[in-house]
Amino acid sequence: MSSKIAQAVIGLFAALALTGAAQASSLKACAVPPSVIPAPAEVPPADQVHTDVPTAAYLLALFWSPESCRAGIPESDKTIQCRNNDFGFTVHGLWPNGPDKVHPRYCKPSPPISAATVLANLCMTPSPWLLQHEWQAHGTCQWDTPEAYFKKARQVRERLNVPDLKPGPNGTMTAGQVRAAFLKRNRGMTADGLNVRVNKDNRLTEVWVCMDLDFKLAACRGGNGTPDPVTIRVTPRR
Repeated sequence: MSSKIAQAVIGLFAALALTGAAQASSLKACAVPPSVIPAPAEVPPADQVHTDVPTAAYLLALFWSPESCRAGIPESDKTIQCRNNDFGFTVHGLWPNGPDKVHPRYCKPSPPISAATVLANLCMTPSPWLLQHEWQAHGTCQWDTPEAYFKKARQVRERLNVPDLKPGPNGTMTAGQVRAAFLKRNRGMTADGLNVRVNKDNRLTEVWVCMDLDFKLAACRGGNGTPDPVTIRVTPRR
């Protein structure tokens, strides 16, 4: 085999390896680095540790990534999320919710998750720091390992047909239009099962998809956020 052919084969296997890592989340492939450094273990804030709150429901929190990057929120990874990729909605986290306003959080200590687990989930949640935080703050209250937690998050996310959002020329949509984009693509989903979240500048930040204890779509227990008629600003994708 000539050196040029050998180099081409090596390059092909490297590309396949990168694609495999990107697709390990079973979501759309994205550009991921060949290696990552996991985030350090988080020191839980004492007032957020709730180990004895029962789980009454679940929700999947979806970040609107263009706004995360525009605002430079700490949860976003500037390179992976905001420079090397152009995401729409990404998974903030899968959250067990309590019966009232206090939810299970930081149920047990955990070391940093492995680099392999981080890489396998970067196309779903493109931030090593956020992956560590979500596992510690939410995953430890229901799952034995971070791998099991992120596997469930992927399964829940893959069952959804998450829309892309295309705001008008003025960069706005109504909250109802955001909900309608989800309802159009997901049979059985209802408007009361979506919580549309905005920041203090009335910019879309997240959509929360609410579920019952069997991970079936359900009405949100904590309200639905921004009412349908309200016009909100939606940061467009690049």
